[in-house]
Amino acid sequence: MIRLDHVSKRYPNGREALSDLSLEIAAGEIAFLTGHSGAGKSSLLKLIALIERPSRGQLIVNGQNVAGVSRSRIPAFRRRIGMVFQDHKLLHDRTIYDNVALPLIVAGVGGKEIGRRVRAALDQVGLLGREQSVPLELSTGEQQRVGIARAVVSKPPLLIADEPTGNLDPDLSLEVMNIFRRFNEVGVTVLVASHDLFLLEHFPVRRIRLEGGRLAGDAPAQATARDPSPTTAPEDLGREDAVRGRGPWTDPEPTPAGSARANLLDPRKLIEQNEGMAP
Repeated sequence: MIRLDHVSKRYPNGREALSDLSLEIAAGEIAFLTGHSGAGKSSLLKLIALIERPSRGQLIVNGQNVAGVSRSRIPAFRRRIGMVFQDHKLLHDRTIYDNVALPLIVAGVGGKEIGRRVRAALDQVGLLGREQSVPLELSTGEQQRVGIARAVVSKPPLLIADEPTGNLDPDLSLEVMNIFRRFNEVGVTVLVASHDLFLLEHFPVRRIRLEGGRLAGDAPAQATARDPSPTTAPEDLGREDAVRGRGPWTDPEPTPAGSARANLLDPRKLIEQNEGMAP
């Protein structure tokens, strides 16, 4: 899914953000990218998304060598990567519907199909029914969930996030990370850049640590770490489902018409509905 062979990134001013970096993230894996500010986390995510290109070395993403992706093919390359940012990067003069639909509009998806996918994506992050709201009407946590819905609406096989919980309190941070984990459980590869010690303590996933642009550590998932089940997370993460013994692979129970709670944070329906329809 992602492979770096001796990758370096040097900027025109001479600063080397990444130096001789080699690592591999398998398809379907979830991992934290950690390190102090300036360690190179954001630079690595920019290379993966082809926002920037490596100065040296080979980078393979979704089976493609980024060196062979021409400028005209970059939009198609990025459509297979969902990106979530700390500051959401929402269009504040547009509705939630328009924000989530943007990647599909750019990809030329038909209007009827856009509506179906947008509603499905908002359903998965618990915001179905807020389509006509604008970002400033939502809380910070809700705005971040809109950013996640926009990132997954095209059903990308890879999801990357740059400090997605940096502006959130601990409960909301757990909520966002549980969304990522639920998508990972249905096969999406997830890479999250974070230095949030609270999250690192609670999620037993692989940790890739950068220091000064170099690989300083690569720790596998720790079974002894505190794994936050929905019973310890905020109520919206499915406390009742956990009590009943239901997990991400079980069918949701029936709910009244118009209610999104039964499918809250369960990405299976979004992925199944979109199977074979990604632009």
